[in-house]
Amino acid sequence: MSENDRQIFPPSISGKGARFAPGGSVLDHAFGKSDPYTLGVEEEYMLLDGETFDLVQHVDTVLAAVAGHELEPVINQELMQSVLEIATPVCHTTGEVSDQLGRIRGYVIGVAREQGLRVGSAGTHPFSLFERQRITAKDRYRALVDQMQYVARRELIFGLHIHVAVDDPEKAIQVVNGMLPQLGPLLAMSASSPFWRGEPTGLRSSRQMVFAAFPRSGPPPRFENYADYAEVVGQLEKTGCIADYTHIWWDIRLHPRLGTVEIRICDAVTRVEDAVALAAFCQALVKHYCERYDRGEEIPSYHRILTTENKWLAARYGLEAPVMDLATGRRNRVAVAQLVRRTLRDIEPHARELGSERELEGIRDLLSRGNGADRQLRIFNANRDIVEVVREIADATEAAAAAAAAA
Repeated sequence: MSENDRQIFPPSISGKGARFAPGGSVLDHAFGKSDPYTLGVEEEYMLLDGETFDLVQHVDTVLAAVAGHELEPVINQELMQSVLEIATPVCHTTGEVSDQLGRIRGYVIGVAREQGLRVGSAGTHPFSLFERQRITAKDRYRALVDQMQYVARRELIFGLHIHVAVDDPEKAIQVVNGMLPQLGPLLAMSASSPFWRGEPTGLRSSRQMVFAAFPRSGPPPRFENYADYAEVVGQLEKTGCIADYTHIWWDIRLHPRLGTVEIRICDAVTRVEDAVALAAFCQALVKHYCERYDRGEEIPSYHRILTTENKWLAARYGLEAPVMDLATGRRNRVAVAQLVRRTLRDIEPHARELGSERELEGIRDLLSRGNGADRQLRIFNANRDIVEVVREIADATEAAAAAAAAA
């Protein structure tokens, strides 16, 4: 968990009135403490040298420059000093998400420019080496590296996390179970990390392969109910395996202290409009499964091996992934984009009710033009210049922020 969790949902929403036992027991929670389907989005950015486009260890310089600004509370450090994380405040609509991301991105980019830096958003830096990155001087991060060693030192990756508030813990458990088949499609749409250490990996999301080395990562198990979840997580806490549940880094997880379902599968995306579209997709999906639960309908779930296989195919092939159609049980595989379009038909009515129909339409645009990995590979294949790939990421990140701020 980043420090920004407390920024996404302020104290009045992130558990005021909820009881938290010593040690942060997950038996207590904030589900139902905020309006359902409210949103928070976190993004992790690369800090780049303005000339070489290599990563630079200057997060402290940026944080010093934002000190005293009204946006200071939503801009924070991460594990490595070349990473900057931002978080939106609570948003009721994806239109608000768009406004906030455009505003925060634009401010951060402007501050970085004043320091001779650039900002980029993608799942990995195409050529920088993790061995050259410095760990942020905070007890949490030092303890993480001390515990995990090489696994943590290698974690030079950048993600997009989307929180959606749910009003009941039992419902939240079933929403997570229902969304497991969506991990592959979400990864395929957001994939933006085809390079690692200066080499094309043949994967559309190299970030997923790096993060897979972390313990307690990947798709979560299917829990029967909230008590089942609390018992398992409580055992990890009581035995000292983890300090608290935020040290569980599943692709999608409950965040009891915030009362949200947190979708963590996505690579950081370069375009603001793609981040907004993915937030709209997740918000409408959560509403879809919440309403099925409220009607007493069964929420389909599938074996972890099957959903994990589809996730692997999405990491490997992106939007061209030939995935299993788990809902119909067909023996042949289908293009992941076909499954996304079918999901869109199911959730579009929910997006209309949420006021997010226009933002959800961005998913169709994404499918038609390709994801971030597709764009990076096109740049690289044109002249085999890996630095030019990073320059394009920085240019597109800044252009997207400017467009969003002007909208």
